[in-house]
Amino acid sequence: MENLRTIVVDLNKRAYQTRDLDPDWVRWGGRAFTSRSLYEQKVFDCDPFSGENILVIATGLMAGSGASSSYRISIGAKSPLTGGIKEANSGGLASYAMSTLGIRAMTVRGISPEWVYVLVSEDGLQILSAGTLVGKDIFETTAILQSLYSEKAAILSIGPAGERLYKSACIGITDIDGVPARHAARGGLGSVMGAKQLKAIVFCPARAKNNIAKNPQELKEANKRFAAALINHPTTSKYLPQFGTAIIVDSMQALGGLPTHNYSLGSFEQADRMNAEALYNLIVERGGKPTHACMPGCVVRCSNVIPAANGEELNRALEYETMVLLGSNCGISDLDTICKLNRLCDSLGIDTIETGAAIGVAMEAGLLPFGDAEGALELMNEIARGTETGKMIAEGADETGRTLGITRVPTVRGQAMAAYDPRTIKGTGVTYASSPMGADHTAGNVLPGTKLPNGLALECNLPNHQVELSRYVQLFATMFDYLGLCWFTKPPIFDDFSLVLDVLNAMYAEPWDQEDLFRISRKVLDMELEFNRLAGLDARNDVPAFFRSEPLLPNNNVFDVDEEELQKIHQINDF
Repeated sequence: MENLRTIVVDLNKRAYQTRDLDPDWVRWGGRAFTSRSLYEQKVFDCDPFSGENILVIATGLMAGSGASSSYRISIGAKSPLTGGIKEANSGGLASYAMSTLGIRAMTVRGISPEWVYVLVSEDGLQILSAGTLVGKDIFETTAILQSLYSEKAAILSIGPAGERLYKSACIGITDIDGVPARHAARGGLGSVMGAKQLKAIVFCPARAKNNIAKNPQELKEANKRFAAALINHPTTSKYLPQFGTAIIVDSMQALGGLPTHNYSLGSFEQADRMNAEALYNLIVERGGKPTHACMPGCVVRCSNVIPAANGEELNRALEYETMVLLGSNCGISDLDTICKLNRLCDSLGIDTIETGAAIGVAMEAGLLPFGDAEGALELMNEIARGTETGKMIAEGADETGRTLGITRVPTVRGQAMAAYDPRTIKGTGVTYASSPMGADHTAGNVLPGTKLPNGLALECNLPNHQVELSRYVQLFATMFDYLGLCWFTKPPIFDDFSLVLDVLNAMYAEPWDQEDLFRISRKVLDMELEFNRLAGLDARNDVPAFFRSEPLLPNNNVFDVDEEELQKIHQINDF
């Protein structure tokens, strides 16, 4: 891969180096690249806000292939929220722009003596003053940089939350319309950028795409077959394009696993006001886009653009997890309010999952009542103003619980759970408990109907084989993250690995098989677990005690996965 390169930026020296991709790193893309970099550069014992921490941005192995849904970007660092290794990934334009420039990864070191942004184009790399951007939100920052360069530029930026080093701070990334509505959200990596006094990174795509394919004609055919598989599968051709991830609201409500009132209930009496049908109808009635692609060439198009009542854009990219953590978890059912909360999170640059969980904990403490939509909006304004209450919420659910004396806090390793109650969706509960990434659904979300390699589909609310199933799905999630593939392409891929292998074998000189894919996933997970051990994190795998002791209404489920079996999850290697 002689035409792929990596860039190392030293903010201390305001300098950079460009290197050809080392042959030993050709198979390490996305999360594999970020986690291996963090592990081998031994940042496990540093303060996340120190200059010793590094920020690594990497495209997946399929970036530049032209395959549908293959432009996810991975961003890694030692997390200020969990204290361990973190990879947060996102859709948007970043991976596409980097691939046109022939860049596999960028590593940022040190701390700049002043606020800067990094510009990367065909003309090279520049480190420029960001003094005029400081204090501006992500939308303002993006608009200014687009006016200076191009609306087609891929922009990664932080808002006031990242500048203030709030531990829920995320990194906003522009989508295909140039709107910063995609996010590397989990783990507080926006505050790592803030600690480096790095306000933004701008990638201006090359005028001609960088061709890395070993066999362009075979790649073209492989891409056609992959797209056809997505177009012909009902999940990726019908349900996700029409309703997006909001379709999960009704399924979780029916299973009694929809987080409600700070995970105290599994169903929400007003769920029909915030489900997929309600969202779809609202978007259509207002002339919005219920179907929208977040990255170039995606045939699934599961995102959305939501207008306000006056026709102006209110929000976009509203996902299930955001709808639930800012919605039913807080007792809020009004979609306009949920969209406003989401938009404020996007503007300030904070993770919607962590923020919704923190507000839910604050509601349980009596800071405001469940269902208080105006009070929730006011908490967002407190974050914007930088008050003590606002800082508490922006520091995350754990900090909110400690400050307010609440022990029912839905976190693992300092990070808030996504919108799947582990008492009902037990395989995802196992992932929360055992993933090196903390309570992160993207690290291995075991949705109902997920099958073991032998074809067995388990009942999601029964404890048997959930450890085995979670380990299998965690390996898959790692694989998708290092390939740069969207998780929603998994339905046809789970049935036919050759869809991915044909693309890889057309791109790369060295042949790929199915065991190669799993072998890299195992190596990545092992490195991440060892990183966390060296960082001093507790290796015990479990969820907060109340999930084991409090039956979840309406079905009285508890998280009853065998504790001894759970401790051995990462010893399973027989897939």
